[in-house]
Amino acid sequence: MGDNVQAPHGVLLVLSGGPGQPGLPILGGYVSRALSVEKSQYRIVVFDQRGTGAGALDCKALQHEMGSSDLTPPRAAAVRACAKKLGARRALFGTDDVVADMEALRRALGVERWSLDGISYGTYVGERYALAHPSHVSKLVLDSVVPQVGEIDLGVAEFAAVRRVLGSVCGARCVADLAAVVRRDRLGPRLFDALTFDSIADPTFRKFWDVPAALHAARRGNRSQLDRFLAAASSIQRDTPPAALDQGLHASALCADWRYPWGNSAAPLAGRAAKLRAAVARIPAKKLYPFDRRTASGNGFVRQCLPWTPTTPTPLPHGKLRVATLLVNGNHDLSTPLAWARQQLALTPRGKLVVVPGAGHSVQSRAVSNVGRRAVAHFLLAS
Repeated sequence: MGDNVQAPHGVLLVLSGGPGQPGLPILGGYVSRALSVEKSQYRIVVFDQRGTGAGALDCKALQHEMGSSDLTPPRAAAVRACAKKLGARRALFGTDDVVADMEALRRALGVERWSLDGISYGTYVGERYALAHPSHVSKLVLDSVVPQVGEIDLGVAEFAAVRRVLGSVCGARCVADLAAVVRRDRLGPRLFDALTFDSIADPTFRKFWDVPAALHAARRGNRSQLDRFLAAASSIQRDTPPAALDQGLHASALCADWRYPWGNSAAPLAGRAAKLRAAVARIPAKKLYPFDRRTASGNGFVRQCLPWTPTTPTPLPHGKLRVATLLVNGNHDLSTPLAWARQQLALTPRGKLVVVPGAGHSVQSRAVSNVGRRAVAHFLLAS
């Protein structure tokens, strides 16, 4: 944590993402880039959320298959092996547990109120804390927003974001190319995963891999460029060690936190797949476009939680977020799409949303534009 104990604006707790990312690395380059103005005015505090960093749960097969990805579909055997390794402990890593840890940390620091800056999954943690302890939150920053209700539509909002973002990058033809390749080659889950990764690495979709050209060539029968893109995205994500993003924690948290077509995480395994098929069948094809039903039922979020051993679910959040809140989102973010930020804004009466054109995921640390960083500084430093 920062040394400026007497900082004029008090404590700013920065919440890492994932779930599964440690907090301690934030004290390095992130603070100097994302919070360069605020660091002299706040005591910056971070912590490794339970099950991350040095305390990573380290489910080896699941980690190898998913790495840093939310969307790479793992084998059911790897998921079951992780749940078995953790045993009853898997019920101890929900977001409600992280919120309880945060409250213990606040008391240990001896502060009555603090400000929170959440990134990605950290926004969900911040929302849940502010819902539970609104009187202890001065200001809340949500960067790359996961709404307090979680992911509830099997990817429909993300599919719409792909239509919108690719359409803005390369036009309707590009989106049609993607749809044709998904339909012909049954590549929906892999392309969904790779495009989402690229929106983090390169929200222009042209710098590292020329995605529009690769999709157009693939539609015309030449998949060489597209296969290189898919292989690179998979390799980069798969090489992530548990100390950087732990997939055992990811499954333990999200499978208990969120709700799926089969119900909550306590639902018996028998019958889950049938309920999933029925839910996917009810989604109109136009809402899935440019993807398909196979993508909705076969992405990593679903495939990690479908075979997850029944576990006590995390209680659902209730009510509106009634603290002063700044929401910041890139309009090219496919990991936490802009629609999610707008959904949360509707539940945040004291909220303001700043949209950063052309930015992808984690605006404060990655965006080329300073629009988001300036907005955050102004919000946090205002009286």
